[in-house]
Amino acid sequence: MENTPLYDALTSFAAQNPLRLHMPGHKGKPLPGLDNLAAIDFTELPPTGNLFEGGGAIGEAEALWAEAFRMESCLFLTGGSTQGVLAALTLACQPGDTVLLDRGSHRSAYNALALLDLKPVYLDRPWLARAGVTGPISPERVEEQLTAHPEIKALCITSPTYYGVLSDLPALAEVMHRHGGVLVVDGAHGAHLPFLGDYGLSEADLLVASAHKTLPAPGQSALLFSNGAFSHADLRRAASIYGSSSPSYPMMAALDLCRAHMLEGGGEAYSRTAEEVARLRERFPALTEQDAPLDPTRLVLCAPDGYAAQEALEAQNVWPEMADGGHVVLIPTCADGRSDFARLEEALRQVALGPCPGYPAPTVPPEMALTPRQALFVPRKSLPLEQAEGQVAVCQVAPYPPGVPVIAPGERVNKKSIAYLKQIGYNTLEDVSVAVL
Repeated sequence: MENTPLYDALTSFAAQNPLRLHMPGHKGKPLPGLDNLAAIDFTELPPTGNLFEGGGAIGEAEALWAEAFRMESCLFLTGGSTQGVLAALTLACQPGDTVLLDRGSHRSAYNALALLDLKPVYLDRPWLARAGVTGPISPERVEEQLTAHPEIKALCITSPTYYGVLSDLPALAEVMHRHGGVLVVDGAHGAHLPFLGDYGLSEADLLVASAHKTLPAPGQSALLFSNGAFSHADLRRAASIYGSSSPSYPMMAALDLCRAHMLEGGGEAYSRTAEEVARLRERFPALTEQDAPLDPTRLVLCAPDGYAAQEALEAQNVWPEMADGGHVVLIPTCADGRSDFARLEEALRQVALGPCPGYPAPTVPPEMALTPRQALFVPRKSLPLEQAEGQVAVCQVAPYPPGVPVIAPGERVNKKSIAYLKQIGYNTLEDVSVAVL
């Protein structure tokens, strides 16, 4: 066979039997019914249907997902939650509208600001000093911002966060609807939650969920839901702007099979995973419900040096999702069995874990000098962060922690931001993209 460097690298790594505590949620184990992808890799034909025209077998499969999530409509996405966030904000806002945006949002939300020329009012989360992470969105703070900025059309938040922190979605929906606004929830990391209980996801007007992150589904497979505020035709129209006109039929079939699997036993398997995570949270330093409302299956370990703990795990062929200075983030799913958790527990005994070092709260955001749209398209150059004072950033400077941009696109780099980044140990030698004005 000709030289195949990527395939060779992937198969070689897989052959080492790594313990995958990262996405995708299938963990490299066989996906049910997908042993011959080529056989079901079709295009838009009368027997196969058309994703963006609706109806047919695709529509039936989407309706079953909507039922499972207690939502009115569902649209399959083959461009990940990025496609879903872009589509959701396209529906929730008109170009030029003002949106209340969780400052810890995924970069896709920031790109939506620029592409749709939206005006952001940023919503900061409370800082949980003991835990070293940001907490849930406060409904009271949302109320304050809506009163101060009555022109806000939508609230876009992330729940759960990368660290598994959950916000009170019913309370947030009540506030938004009372003010005539739309609640958009980036629930990319929460596709499994409806199979564990009622976590309020169905209260969102628009909900995005990444099946591939926490369910047995292939990469980029995701879902966009509406609770009735927007029709299935609305979902199709918006998502078609950002998705391929030739979406993958194997990926859509995988979503169909994934839902069936979850209802036929995957949900019970996820309950066992939650029990294992609860046990590990008791045995090892970790974020718990005492710190914040949490996804019961997200395991966030605490360590004096999160990066060193990550390296110690990887040296044992245990591969976390990510680390920061005081945490290691693991993503157990229903694909992890007893032997996987036993292997993980044995590895954790060899790792230096302990209280997270104290981190100061994120700084007050810098002044906005350019709109997100201007920041995306303006000419740019790269500078070391320490030399960027007074310049306008055209990228996110978002260290972990806090996991939210200390400097957002269009904001001016100032002394306080640079000093804060030094204080938390951010790599100040890293270049930052700034505007050439």
